[in-house]
This record gives sequence, C-alpha cells and structure tokens, in this order.
Amino acid sequence: MARSITPSQQKLAEKLTILNDRGIGMLTRIYNIKKMLSNPESKPSFLTDKALEAAIKTVSRKFPLLDTKSFGNQVAPVSHFKTEIIRSLSLYYYTFVDILDFRDHVSEVLTTMDAHQVRLDIGANFDLTKNYLDLIVTFVAIMILVSRVEDRKAILGLFYVAHEMHQNGQGDPSFPRLGQMILDYDPPLKKLSEEFVPHAKMVTLALLSLNDIYHRRSMQAHQWRSAQMLSLIAEPAKIMNTAQEDMMPCEYVSLDVMERWIQLGFLLCHQQLAHQDALELWKQSLHGSYVVTLFRDEVLHIHSYAQNYFENIKGYGKRVTEVKDWYNQCLHQAPAIHKDKRKFLRSALKELALVFTDQPGLLGPKALYVFQALSFARDEILWLLRHVDNPPPKKGGVKVALEDFVDRQIPELLFHMEELRALVKKYSQVMQRYYVQFLSGYDAVVLNGLIQTLSVCPEDESMILSSFYNTMTSISVKQVEENELFDFRGLRLDWFRLQAYTSIGKAGFNLLEHRNLARHMNTVIFHSKMVDYLDEMLIETSDLSTYCFHTTIFELQFKQCMELPAQHRFSIAFPLVCAHFMNATHELCPEERHSIGTTSIQYANWFLKEMSEEVNQIITFICEEQCMLADKLLPKNCAAQLAQVYQNKKRRDKKKQAGQEMVKPGTESYRRNREDFTRMDKLHMALTELCYALNYCSIIQVWEHGFVPREFFIQHLETRFNKALVGMMMFNPETSEIAKPSELLNSVKAIMNVLQSIENYVHVDIARIFNNVLPQQTQANDSFTGEKTITSIYTNWYLEVLMRQVSSGHIVYSPNQKAFVSLSSEEKLPFTAEEYADIMELRALAELIGPYGMKYLSERLMWHISSQVEELKKLVVVNKEVLSQLRTSFDKPEQMRELFRRLQKHNFGSASGKESWFQILLPPNYCLTLNWNMY
Repeated sequence: MARSITPSQQKLAEKLTILNDRGIGMLTRIYNIKKMLSNPESKPSFLTDKALEAAIKTVSRKFPLLDTKSFGNQVAPVSHFKTEIIRSLSLYYYTFVDILDFRDHVSEVLTTMDAHQVRLDIGANFDLTKNYLDLIVTFVAIMILVSRVEDRKAILGLFYVAHEMHQNGQGDPSFPRLGQMILDYDPPLKKLSEEFVPHAKMVTLALLSLNDIYHRRSMQAHQWRSAQMLSLIAEPAKIMNTAQEDMMPCEYVSLDVMERWIQLGFLLCHQQLAHQDALELWKQSLHGSYVVTLFRDEVLHIHSYAQNYFENIKGYGKRVTEVKDWYNQCLHQAPAIHKDKRKFLRSALKELALVFTDQPGLLGPKALYVFQALSFARDEILWLLRHVDNPPPKKGGVKVALEDFVDRQIPELLFHMEELRALVKKYSQVMQRYYVQFLSGYDAVVLNGLIQTLSVCPEDESMILSSFYNTMTSISVKQVEENELFDFRGLRLDWFRLQAYTSIGKAGFNLLEHRNLARHMNTVIFHSKMVDYLDEMLIETSDLSTYCFHTTIFELQFKQCMELPAQHRFSIAFPLVCAHFMNATHELCPEERHSIGTTSIQYANWFLKEMSEEVNQIITFICEEQCMLADKLLPKNCAAQLAQVYQNKKRRDKKKQAGQEMVKPGTESYRRNREDFTRMDKLHMALTELCYALNYCSIIQVWEHGFVPREFFIQHLETRFNKALVGMMMFNPETSEIAKPSELLNSVKAIMNVLQSIENYVHVDIARIFNNVLPQQTQANDSFTGEKTITSIYTNWYLEVLMRQVSSGHIVYSPNQKAFVSLSSEEKLPFTAEEYADIMELRALAELIGPYGMKYLSERLMWHISSQVEELKKLVVVNKEVLSQLRTSFDKPEQMRELFRRLQKHNFGSASGKESWFQILLPPNYCLTLNWNMY
C-alpha cells in the first residue's frame, strides 16, 4: 500500500514563491520582445527582407504544421539566412519555450492545491492566498502579452525551419507543443477560462475573502475624512499606542493589485458571477477603474475586453448590458472620486511628515500609518498614470470631465511620499529598537500563550511554532546598538510553509479554525519586517518605477511643476523618483538593465539641470532689478533731481501746475498693503521655493551614480555669472560703445550682493564662486570657455579706440583735471573722453580687472609704446641726413624751412601720409600718462 504524500512534501510555499518570481521574469522578457518587434529600428532586419517574404508568408500560413520537405522551394531562401536567424531569434524562441514550461508548472501547482482542497482566506493564510492570486494574475498577463506579440508565428516558425536546416532535418522537440499553445491562446481568455473551470471554487473563495478589506480600502475621500484616516493627532491620548489591525498585511496591500485580482479572477471564473456576493465584488471593482495594468505600460481595457468575451457566450446578453452600464458609471464617477482622494492624501501625508519629523520616535508605534499612507498614495498615482496614458474614447455619449485627469499638484504628493521614505531610512534604527523589543517582550509572550491554548497540534506544526517563539526571544536591543544584521527570512518562510500545511482540507491542525493565532502571526511577520526588511517594504508600498515607462507624462508633470510657483519646492521629487527605476529590472532579463539605468540617469540629470536653470533665471531677474536700483543711486542721476528742485523754486506762479514729480530712489520699498505683491516679492518667493528643493537632500543615488543638486546649481550659477560680467559691459564692436568702468563696477557689486544673499536660501559657498569666476576676468581669455574677458575687452578698447582718438588729436590730457578730455571740434566723437579716462574711471577699471589685469594692460601699453619707438627709430634712420643738417642749421632760417619741408614730405607709414612728427611722438607719451594715472 502506497503512503500518502504529507503536506510538507508538496512544497507549496516554495513552489509559489519560485513561480511568482519566475513569472515576473517571464513577463519582463515577453514585454521586451513585444516592444522590440513593434519597433522597426530594433526589429530583426531579415523579417522585412524581400528574399524571405514568400517564406515568411508560407510559414505563417502553415503554422504550426511545418514540414520543410513538403514546402519545396518556398522556404529555400531560409537556408541562406539560417545562421543569422538562429542567432537573432534564439532569445525570442526560447523565451516562448520557457513560457510553455512555466504554464506546465503553474497548471501542476494549481491542480495540486485543488486536489488537496486548500482553503484560502486572505485574513488567515495571507501569504498563501496572496501568492496564489498573484500567480494566477501573472499567468493571465503573460498569456495576454503572448497574444499581443507581432509576427509571433513567423518568428517561431522561421526559427524552427532554420534550426531544422542547421541540424540536418532534426527540429526542436518543443516546437509542436509550443505551436499548439500559440494557437490555443489566440484569443487567450477563452482557453484560460476553460482551464480554470476546475479551479473556479478555490479562486472564488480566495477572492470573496477580500470582501471586507477591499470595501475598506476603496472608500471615498469623504469617508476617510470622517474616519480621520491616517491622522496621528486625531486622538492625542492614543498617539503613543501601537497601531494594530486584525489583518495587518492587508492594510498596505496595493488597491491596484486587489482590483487586478478581482477583475481578472472573476473574468476567468465568470460562471461564479451567478452568485450575488461575487457579482457585487466584481461590480465594485469595475466601478473604480476602466483600465487594468497587465505589466508596466501594457494595460487591458477591462470593460470592453469583458464585453467582447461575453458577447460570444450564449445567454450572457444581460451581463454585456451590465458591463456597459458599469463602464459608463466608471467614466462618469471615478475621475472625480480619485481626484478627491489625491487631495485628501496630500494633506494627510504632509501631516504625517511634519509629525514624524518633529517626533521621529513615533515611527515605532505608528509605522503601519507610514506604509498605509505610501500605499494609498502610490495607488492614486498609478491610477492617474494609466488613465492619462489611456484616455477614454470620445464616442459612446458619456461626458467625461477631462479636467479631473489633470492634476497639477501631483508633485506635492510625490514629494511627501519621498519625505516619508527618507524619514524611514533615516530613523531605521529607531524602528529596529522599537520592534526588537516588541517582538521579544510582547509578541513572543502572546504567541506562547496561544500555543499553550491549542488543544491539538501535530508534531511538525508544533516544532515550527516553537521555533517562532525561540527566534523572537533570542533577539535583544544590544544587537541593534552593535549594528548586527537581522535576518528573519527563515521565520517568514516557515510561517508561509505552516500556512500551506494547515490550510489543506484534511490537515490535522486547521489554521482557519484558529484565527487568533493566524492574526497574531501575521502581525508578528509585519513587526519582523520592520527590523530587517525596511528597504523591501518601501519598494513594496511606494515603488514608482513605472514612471520609467511613462516618460512623456513624467516630463509633462515636471514642466507643469516648473510653471506653477506654488509647486516649485516639490520639484526635487522628480529626480528622487528616478532612483526607483532600477527596481523595475529583473535578473531573468539582464539585457534591459543598462537601458533602464541610462534612462534613469538621463532624466535625473535633465531634471536637476532644468531646476538649476530656473533658479539661475530667477537670480538673473533679481540681479537686473538690483542693478537698476543701484544705477538710480549713481551721481549722474542726481542732476535731474537737482534741476527739478531748481525749476520748482523759480516758479512764482502758484496757479501754474508743476511738472510730473520724478520718482526718487527708495520709493519701491514703501508698502501700503502687505497683500500687494511686487515683482521682486514674486521673484524672491520663487527663489525661496526652488532653493528649498535644491537644498532638500545632499545627494541623490541613481544607478550607482551620485547626483548633488547643489553642485548642479553652483556650476550653472558660475557659468551665468561669468557671462553676465561680460554682458554688462554692453560692448558693441561696430560702434565701439562700452559701459563706463565705474557703472560696470557698481553693477558687479550689486550682483555680488545678490549672490551673497543666496547663502540664506541654500547651503552653498558663494565665496568659492567668486574665487572661480572673478580671477578669470583678470586674464586675457577665460581658461574654461576661451571667451574674451573684461580685461581683454577693456584693454583693446582703451588702446584701439581711446588712443586712436588721442593720435588723431581729438583728445588731450589735462594735468589739472588728471584726465583725458575731448577737444571741441566739428567732428562729433562717439564718446566723451572724460567719462572713461578720468582718475575715478581708471581706478574703477583697476578694481575691476585686478593686479593681473593691470599687468596685462601695462604690458600691452608698453608693447604699444615700444612699437611706436621702433617706428621713430626707423624714421630717424631714413631721415638721418636731414636731421643732422637741421641740428647744425639753427642759425640759418631759410635753410631750416627748406629742410623742414623736406622732412614733412616723407610718408611716415600712415594710410594718408599726413601724420606729423608731433602725431608720432604723442601716443607713447599719452600711453605713459594713462599707465601712470591707473597706478
């Protein structure tokens, strides 16, 4: 007589765990295959080759009955491409083979669970029920995605034919079953529903156990407010009490996941909808969303999908009508409901973040609130993403409020999620200390009491329960203080195993009859995760890696954030979300790791760059305003004020109306009403908000890269400051117009004052920026950009423009004024020499260009003088004879006049040949004078 297999020998817990992980891997691979084949750039080139066109049509038409011998010359061209086909399509083909293998294992596990009459209840055997439903949904999603892969028959058929040719007539043994699977699941739902007929009872029991928790989780925002959901300060007397619920793990399970379980589960077992409880649960889930996520950005329009399926089933006319009505109700009501939920969650998460920031010790007793809040917020963000990306069709006669799909305050919700995540990571040791003490001091005691009350407990189950107690009593706070690593994965897996052992129909110890033990152990599992599983809990409840596959919406939300000043401070959430992208990768699809990582880095870089540019743009506007205010205080603007005062005194006729009063500097600071916002107020408000974002975190880790927001800001500020310094000179090469050194110095000081005030907003070293930028302006060329500097432009202007006018005799030096002055002449000069070359302007120039700039200017002056002296030496050599005669003919006036005329007739190198000895000697003299005045 054969011995019956014990529950422990079935390894249900282990199989469900492995198959769920493998299912996600299969989803990832089939998703990537679908995307590659739908993209002409990544699609194998031979699939569009004219030489293979006839072979591909033949293979697709005859699929899966492919006999290369009977095809004759129809598939002969494949032999020329067989090596390339095998190399390019092997990954695709063997992914489908793996899916076939996965389907077999899923079918085996589901059949085994049915044969052992496993009873599922989310409130008692949570892990078993969750993994069971996850496996079903993953399997359905895989088969639907398989049916959506373009050219799947051509790909599999081509590979089989090429493989058979390569192996001398021996095809792949998996192909017959694989080809049949492709045919059976096209369309997939009909075959799936047939396969799930034997499992319908178990699936329905598992789904109906969600009834209470789903009704609680799908409450509307006004019900949340009435129940004071997620509020720590609603009951101050209980603020220190540990948050406890009867179904702890269910409290933070994603609503999106539950809806997927219900919608797809009852679609497979549609016969069970004849029961009112099942129908009501399915109806409620269809009211919340008209799009269900299959994987990443692959979705299912659930109402139309169900409607099309039911239309082909006899007697389901009423059901089709009901689905249509539910769809219309969903379109009409769901957007507004979810918009109100997001509004509630923004304030709720903000309150939690403020309280936990002020009192981080509350993270211990109120940890459940954190993960509930994160899960709720993530659900609403995912709902918005998939519905914005898949808008409802315009036809159908249902008016949809499209404004409910637009949420310009979504950055605030993202920011508060990141804030709570950061608090959990920062104070993880606080939570560890609390729950280590809770596990050993309370949970272990309660568990021991429950074990003692058990009347019947088989040996295997008793040993597992005893190991739970021993594990909990063996830990202490000292381990936390010594930074020892905790590992409760064994405890959690044993609890999963115990659920599988005790949920079988003929088990000696039935877990569903001992719900107190089940509830307490589920609570213990949550407490253990607070000790060693915090990072994974954050991923489970608040992972937003799906943004990697909705980049268009991601960019749009960021741009809207930057357009709305009230949302500026929350803009840092976008680069922080980029750090989530790598959570979307799976070890069974390593080839996409690089592309997703690159995407995350590119977007983090782009977000921080745009934020830095926006801050610098605001700083530029503030600098412009401050430069205008500083310009009003310059002495040149005082003349108009004095003239007006003088004119007012001269007016004797009181009846005569006075001219318009000039606005005096400083009047912009007068306030009659603090509600009146000036442009400067708005700029400073925007600067405050954006600097808060840049200063929020010191470093952002994205795919093993560290992004420092403040460094982005500093680099962009240095570049803009450098350009601003040169730009404020307002140099026009065509007209030779340039700003006066004193005015430029005044503007530079105003800008430096503004930049120094930035230190009040963000933790940056402005002195470092000054030290990096200002010394560059003392050199002839910027060593970083190669552009001309203040020193270079002013040096060229003084030597080429000012000294040229000096050489022409339009400008002379006045020793009394210690300045170069313009001579009154008919020819109007483009500038007044006194405004650029008096002692005050030259000192301002010296202050601007510094010692190195002065050295450069002096060297250029000396070079100019030496060149003039060289010219004089050449003239002396050429006119040596005439000059010698002049020297010895002072007493001979007639001869002197003749020699002087001979000397004047020579061309001294000018274009017109009209320069005089005086004009040649004058520039070196004035150059020396200019150099002396600057020092």
